[in-house]
Amino acid sequence: IIGTSILLILIIGFFSLEAIQEKNKVNLANKFNRAIINFKPEDSQKTVENLINIVKENDVTYSPLALYFLIDNNLIKSTEEINVLFDELINETNLEEEIKNLNIYKKGLFNSNFVSENELLQILNPLINSESIWKSHTLYLVAEYFYAKGEKEKAKEFFNQILTLPKANNDIKSASQKRVNRDLSE
Repeated sequence: IIGTSILLILIIGFFSLEAIQEKNKVNLANKFNRAIINFKPEDSQKTVENLINIVKENDVTYSPLALYFLIDNNLIKSTEEINVLFDELINETNLEEEIKNLNIYKKGLFNSNFVSENELLQILNPLINSESIWKSHTLYLVAEYFYAKGEKEKAKEFFNQILTLPKANNDIKSASQKRVNRDLSE
């Protein structure tokens, strides 16, 4: 009888936990939707606060969406604060591996206009040294970064890495080949 009681308590506990998690997910979805629907560019502070809180919830669906909305609408001016939110998403949210890699790439893309070469490479190294589907995108970003800075040899090195990747994105591979042939051939 004690064994049956324990089993019954475990089953009830499991289903209760599942119901609570589902309710929390629905509440977070509603909070996100309200923040987006009630967004007014002239009065965005409440939206910003709500979306930052959603990022910090570390939800695999709504935390990335909240961060993307903040960035796309230029609601946070501080690059440092955006980077802290990216780090929260990348390091604290239980994202699938390639979604995590996408966010590392997006962090690199976001920072590419105002960080040093070393800082950009530090952000993107996990992708450069991986077999991620985002590797060719990352190499292309770094190659274009160096090309824009007038460092053509470094740019060519990264474009050539793309050309030798077995699983490179075809459009990126084609754009890299064109860049090497047109602008970086000797």
